[in-house]
Amino acid sequence: MPNWGGGAKCGACEKTVYHAEEIQCNGRSFHKTCFLCMGCRKALDSTTVAAHESEIYCKTCYGRKYGPKGIGFGQGAGCLSTDTGDHLGLNLQQGSPKSARPSTPTNPSKFAKKMVDVDKCPRCGKSVYAAEKIMGGGKPWHKTCFRCAICGKSLESTNVTDKDGELYCKVCYAKNFGPKGIGFGGLTQVEKKE
Repeated sequence: MPNWGGGAKCGACEKTVYHAEEIQCNGRSFHKTCFLCMGCRKALDSTTVAAHESEIYCKTCYGRKYGPKGIGFGQGAGCLSTDTGDHLGLNLQQGSPKSARPSTPTNPSKFAKKMVDVDKCPRCGKSVYAAEKIMGGGKPWHKTCFRCAICGKSLESTNVTDKDGELYCKVCYAKNFGPKGIGFGGLTQVEKKE
């Protein structure tokens, strides 16, 4: 059937998404009401979404499904030690916790720092922890670094675009990488080629 009225198709329900109800994530458009975690069905926004290929999750479900596995991981808020991961299609094998513990007592925060590989922000190069993480362009960013590379405007899932690993607002992206000529980008004259 032809797409007469025009917007993109929703990544969840495949119906037309009009601009007023659009949320963009990973280059796909969603209705605000369809922007839900595929695991627990919680409503998502730019600060709580974690995308994996064409799937979107809340950070808790994403961590359970794609995060590190084993003793010492997933012991934070929202993650019970009795969680088997069945609702996410996971087959976690239960082992004896005593056999996996280190023989010498250690400070848990130092142990966690050694064992967990923390993501690095592409903008500042510093570690990005879960409380400050925003996913954009398939990479983790600090909330304060999630800005347009040209104008510095703070970005959201509705106005972010990415090119070559860098983030841009839609206006700067269109001006710098969009089509050129009369009728595009506000140009009024065509330059003569000599």
